[in-house]
Parts: sequence; C-alpha cells; structure tokens
Amino acid sequence: MKKTLLTLVAVVVALTTVAQNPCPFKYGATEEDSLKCAEQVTLFRTFYNQKQYEEAYVPFQYIVNTCPCSWSGTFNYGKTMLEKMVQTEMKKKEQKDSARLERLIDTLIWAQTAYSTYHPQYYSYGKGLGWKAYYTVKYRGSDKELRDQAFEDFITSVELEKDHTQPAVWEAYFQLAVHKTKETKDTTYVIDAYERATEYIDDAIISNQEAFEKALVEFDSLDTQLKDGKIGKMAYDKAVEKLVKDTTTRVKAIDAYRKVTVKLENGFAPYANGKVLLTLYEKKFEESKDDLKTLKKMLGILSKDSLCRASQMYSDILLILHQAEPSGKVAFFLGVQEFQKKNYDKAISFFNEAIKLYTTNEEKAQPYYFIATIESVRGQYSSARAHALDAARCNPKFGRPYILIGDMYKNSYSQFTNGGEGVIASAVYWAAADKYNKAQSVDPSLANECARKRSSLPSVSGKILVENNLQPGQSYHVGGWINENTTVR
Repeated sequence: MKKTLLTLVAVVVALTTVAQNPCPFKYGATEEDSLKCAEQVTLFRTFYNQKQYEEAYVPFQYIVNTCPCSWSGTFNYGKTMLEKMVQTEMKKKEQKDSARLERLIDTLIWAQTAYSTYHPQYYSYGKGLGWKAYYTVKYRGSDKELRDQAFEDFITSVELEKDHTQPAVWEAYFQLAVHKTKETKDTTYVIDAYERATEYIDDAIISNQEAFEKALVEFDSLDTQLKDGKIGKMAYDKAVEKLVKDTTTRVKAIDAYRKVTVKLENGFAPYANGKVLLTLYEKKFEESKDDLKTLKKMLGILSKDSLCRASQMYSDILLILHQAEPSGKVAFFLGVQEFQKKNYDKAISFFNEAIKLYTTNEEKAQPYYFIATIESVRGQYSSARAHALDAARCNPKFGRPYILIGDMYKNSYSQFTNGGEGVIASAVYWAAADKYNKAQSVDPSLANECARKRSSLPSVSGKILVENNLQPGQSYHVGGWINENTTVR
C-alpha cells in the first residue's frame, strides 16, 4: 500500500514539474475518444447528483485515466464521492473488502494533488498538497513515515496558501504538530505551527471581513441606483443575488476561521507558559531584529500571554515594527500598553492611529472603545458616549460599549439631584437599564453581567412617581447630556 501511494505521489510531482499542460488533448486524441469522454462525464454527473456513488465511480475512473483535463468537476465532486465511499466501506462490519478500501483511500489522497495538476486554474498546488496531507493523516495516520511526510506537506501547503489555507487543514496540521511535540518533547513543532496560524488566520479573517464590508457598501449603492432610476429592477435583482451569495460565503468563512482559532488557542494553552516562551524567544529575538516577518510571528505568540506582554522584549518588538512598518494592530497594542500605565494622552494617540490604519470597521471597534473608556474615566461623558457608539457601530455584536454608556448614565445621578436639568435624578437608572438591556441583546454572553448591573440599580420609590405624576411603562425624557427617552419603571 505504502509503495503504491508513494508511486502515485511521485507521478503527481512529475506531472506538476515536467509539463505546463499535462493533457495534449483535453477530451481525447480522436473524435471517438472525445465522444466517449463526454459520455462518461455526463454519466458521472448524473450518478453523482443522484448520490449513486458506486455507479459514479466507474465513469470517474475512466475520466481521470483517459481525459482528466476535460472537466474540473470530476475532481471537485470526486473528492466528496470518494470520501463517502471510504466511510461506507469502513463502516462495514462484515464482508469488508480491505483491498478495495485501500484503493479508495489511495485514490482519494492521490486525487488532491492530481486536481491541481490537471486544473491549476481552479485548484492550486498548495491547496491540493494541504488536503493530501489532511487525508493522509486521517486515513494513514498510524504509519509514521507517511505521517512525517504529511507534516512536511502541511508546512509547504501553509506557506504556499497562507491566508487561503482552509480551516480544516489548519486544525489537522496543528493537531499533528501537537502530536509531534508530545512524541519528541520538542515544543518548537507546536510553537511554529501556532506562529503560522496566528499570522495567516488573522489575515484570512481580515480579508474576508474587508470583502464583507465592501459588499455592504455595494448593497447601499445598488439601493440608491435603483431609487434614482440608474439601474433596472432585473439588473438590480441579479446584482443583489450575487452579493447575497458572496456575503454568505464570507460570513461562513469568518465563522469557520474563528472557530478553528478557538480550537488552536485551546490546544496551544498547555504550551503557552510565559516564562518558557520568553526563554525560547530571547535568542531568536536578538537574531531577528531586522526580520520583520519573524518579529510579527513572535508578536502574535507573545501577545497571548500577560507575562509576555509585560516583558521588555514585547515592547521592543512593538517599537521596531511600529517604526519600520506601522500597522493598526501594532498601534493598538502600543495604545493598550500606555492605557495600562495610565498614560492616557499617549494611549489615545496610538488608538487614533490604529483606527486610521485598520482596514476593517470591526477592527476599529476596540480602539474606539478604549478611547471611550479613557474619556469616561476623565468624566468626559458626552465624548465618551460618542466614541462608545462608534465602537458599537463598527461591530454590531460588541456589547461592552453599551455597558459603558449604562455605567455613565448611572454615575450621572448627582447631576440631576433636586430637579437639576428639570429631570428627576432617579430617571438615569431607567436609562442605564436600557443600555444594559441593549448590551445583552447584541451579545448574549454578557447576560449575567448585565443582570447584575440591572439588579444593582436603585429602584425609584412610588412616592417620587406619584409626586411627578408618572406611571410604570410611561415614556419619559431624560434631558441634560443624556438627552434620551426611556421608560418609567
């Protein structure tokens, strides 16, 4: 089996490197061959769409052996077909054909790089190599030689694909890195893998978020064009349909990358000891002060640990990167450092720089929130609220800005005592409760915190309600700097 697989790999590599066009004839050398190929493609598509994978496997074999360049869907859909067939064979308790199972697995692994060989315009070599490694580990993981080769393939794939690496490939690569670390007691395997993941997955999320936000602007533009008569309804519907499809894909990708990030962070946690990381990186930092790519990867790791963030090395890396290649992330980290030192003016300067350099609204939410926090501490409530609302606008799922606003409303009680601003002082608690409710609605994970804050709000006595001719459920306007409508409780 191993020899067969290695032979297949060698064939694929040869095909990749030797010929620009691996198929002299796309459908066949003769008219008869072309007709036969077209017939087999039709049969494969028909059986595949009906999920008759056993039947589809016959024309699949003909196509990949005779006219593999004819249709990219043969490999695209063949991937699903082959894995379904492998899983079906593996589930059999009796009459399991081991030789057939091995052939199916070999074919599934081979097909990943073969896809990139015959259809490079649709499937890159790096992507194919990543999935080849994925399936090798999944179905041949007990073989150390193949497992070690898969690990090298993962690294090559990731460095070729970078932020285009698929979440499932990241997870398999990282799990194998953890396995090798446990096997060899060498933590560099898992640290190197996590370095790559930290850099490239962040880039993947940002690029998808950029595309998503751009699509939202295009939605608004299309609405305006339709309203102004600059575009017809048919063209509008077609454009909207495409945008909906694109945005759905982006949202799914962002969600998938975030989920795998959580898995990787949990997997890395046992190795994220600050003292160990600082010791490991000390020499590496001295050797890499001019290597911005290495410094960025180190920053990604060090920023995860509080002890590392407090180190001089972390500060030095930030300053080197900020001077050589300013970015939103570095400016934000510098702002957080100054914030923790209570150097608020410097912190605000860095946060404003981060807002300017960040490329997505979602990234800008955090620096806006920190600015709002600083202004709140300084008692600059109106400005703080404006920046908090900017943070919430940039990230509609960000609930903390509303908690901050609620806290400021609560703390404004003294401004309204004795009828100041023509408002009963206790009304600020109703307005604060509104913001805690809003925070919980946009981010359910804050439910417990919001509940505690609501329960801590003093209740308004019935006497005050009677004196001001107020009834529970009635609308009430809170003036002054708050200047919002709320509901009498």
